[in-house]
Amino acid sequence: MTGITARPARGRSAPAPGPDRITVAAAAWPVARPDSLQALEARLDQWLGEAVAGGAELAVFPEYGGIEAGVLSPRWRPGDLAADIDAASDMAGIWLDLHRRLARHHRIHLLTGSLPVRDPVHGLPVNRCWLVAPDGSAAHQDKRMMTRFERESWGIGPGDARRVFDTALGTIGIAICYDAEFPLEVRDMVAAGAEILLVPSCTDSAAGYHRVRVAARARALEGQCFVMQSPTVGVADWSEAVDVNRGAAGIFAPPDRGLPDDGVVAQGGLDQPGWTIATLDLGALRRVRADGQVLPLRHWDEQASAGRA
Repeated sequence: MTGITARPARGRSAPAPGPDRITVAAAAWPVARPDSLQALEARLDQWLGEAVAGGAELAVFPEYGGIEAGVLSPRWRPGDLAADIDAASDMAGIWLDLHRRLARHHRIHLLTGSLPVRDPVHGLPVNRCWLVAPDGSAAHQDKRMMTRFERESWGIGPGDARRVFDTALGTIGIAICYDAEFPLEVRDMVAAGAEILLVPSCTDSAAGYHRVRVAARARALEGQCFVMQSPTVGVADWSEAVDVNRGAAGIFAPPDRGLPDDGVVAQGGLDQPGWTIATLDLGALRRVRADGQVLPLRHWDEQASAGRA
């Protein structure tokens, strides 16, 4: 398989065939205001070059990383949240095309930073990211659960239904930030075959970051899957939407035989920009799913009021 096939996260499905081991990179992305599209592309190109030099076959950028592209739209105005949405949506096609070029150039799978998009299918703008394959093919995932800021201040709404993405690396699910705090959202993805869950995040406090981190580790445990968290970091006083950013990149697993005892595959430093790179032993994960010390994925439906998938 060379591209990406997106399908609804419904029912039970086996994962797409994939390798036993892959190397992945989660970004702690320092938000910065670009002065041109060329400068933004050059920065992303440099970062991806570093990830590839570290062996990465999949690179993950954070939630609202695409706000940087919105600054380059003529409709962007500092301190104006509505203008942030319009400007970012103006740049959505350019943002995707940029990442398609970079994925082809570096021969890597990547998750774009998300950005607000005005999609005519939805009444409100949505928070959207794209998974891009090395051949430039792409498919999107929208955020499903809105934070209070998105609901009450920014007017962002839920987008398209949950999906999983079949790739040459196996089956991947995406839970954007707050989505990861809702077990049934992710349960549908792992039931549909996801072995890797991507959690791009954007949080403005240490407490917010830790909420997402705790959720990511819980989803790894109960879904018997690998989870990659990629946050924004740093101060962006030019942006009303992403003005303060706290977090650390992390890669997590279910604690079981052949996987880390504490469930932490790799962890970056708090508020420290850079890549966190690790090799995922998917063979070990599959053995744990089949014959682990515990079998939460298999036993899920024994809970009261379970059996949704």
